[in-house]
Amino acid sequence: MSTTTQITISAVQFLLAATFVLIPYVGARHGAAAQQAAEKNVTHQGFPAGSLAQHGINFGATRTSLVLALTIALCFAALGALTLAAPELARPLTWIAQPIMLVLGLVIMPGEVFTTRYVEAAFRKSADPATHDLNVAAFVTAARKTYPAWFPTVVAIRLATATAGSILALALLTL
Repeated sequence: MSTTTQITISAVQFLLAATFVLIPYVGARHGAAAQQAAEKNVTHQGFPAGSLAQHGINFGATRTSLVLALTIALCFAALGALTLAAPELARPLTWIAQPIMLVLGLVIMPGEVFTTRYVEAAFRKSADPATHDLNVAAFVTAARKTYPAWFPTVVAIRLATATAGSILALALLTL
């Protein structure tokens, strides 16, 4: 593996690690305020307080999500360091880790970027007819306003790095 390839692959891995630390940190720091803003918007729409929680909508970071995200961050930071220090050892591990990250990027992370669409789709399928009348865009916007202005950019970077970055890393491994 060439030095340029090592640096490129490790940069993808370090960037992923950084986003898996930053996003849950911001979620933990601003999530309660985001949830309150969303709930307040829902009650202004005439729905009972707790409607979002009742349907599993949570804009914060749970302890489990924090542990999972930090574990992923640690794994990718270690893999990035290994890619630089011992590329032949990192190569098979990258073949395992990057496809998993690619699947996460394709299946789970779009819900973070396209939150309104995903929640609207879930509410349309809901057995609770009250959810069909909720203005999802309004409560998602209310929640988003509590996060730093740069936060959506970091979420989009993570999605791009998990998908395109993983594809790039895997393509480079074939060289």
